[in-house]
Amino acid sequence: LIHFIQRYIMGENAELQEEELEVLKSIYDGDECYSNQSATRHQYKYGEDGKSRSFILEIVWNEEYPNQAPDVNLEAFYNKHLIAEAKEHIIKAVNEEVEQYLGMSMTYSLFEYVKENFDTLIEPQPEVISVVIDKIEKTKITDDNEEEGAEKVRPVKKEQMTKAQKRRMWDKGGAEDDRSRGWDWVDVVKHLHQTGGKDDG
Repeated sequence: LIHFIQRYIMGENAELQEEELEVLKSIYDGDECYSNQSATRHQYKYGEDGKSRSFILEIVWNEEYPNQAPDVNLEAFYNKHLIAEAKEHIIKAVNEEVEQYLGMSMTYSLFEYVKENFDTLIEPQPEVISVVIDKIEKTKITDDNEEEGAEKVRPVKKEQMTKAQKRRMWDKGGAEDDRSRGWDWVDVVKHLHQTGGKDDG
């Protein structure tokens, strides 16, 4: 008799799950925040995509759901930025909400509860954590680029010359890089002494 009752309850649960799945698909049709990995695994994303205060809540039905509490978790890879305190706060609040719905289809109600209380649930999560991470990443990238740039900038080696070439160069006034301003200017006074003024004679 007990075995028969258990089979009946399991059959009833399966039927309730099937009905709830159809309802969820109908309600969340076109809602990009909702996804179901399988008939018993449902996810909903809250908050602005990519921001610190955002997360994906997952509700997984077991064989005895809804007469037994589903598994409520934040194990999605998307939630890697959530601090432990925030995760515990959210899971605890949702599991407390589960208690009042046992025996009834509750996934939609739980998702809506989180949506309506999002600000309170996400309160332990700092807003700036992603900004800090971004700054660290940008700093690292900048440093890497500077190191690469430093490797590329090499001192320009001057061409090696023989003694004869150096002598000829200095006779002409020195290397272009080393010549002082006005090196080729005519010494006016010296020039006049050599040629004499027009008034002379």
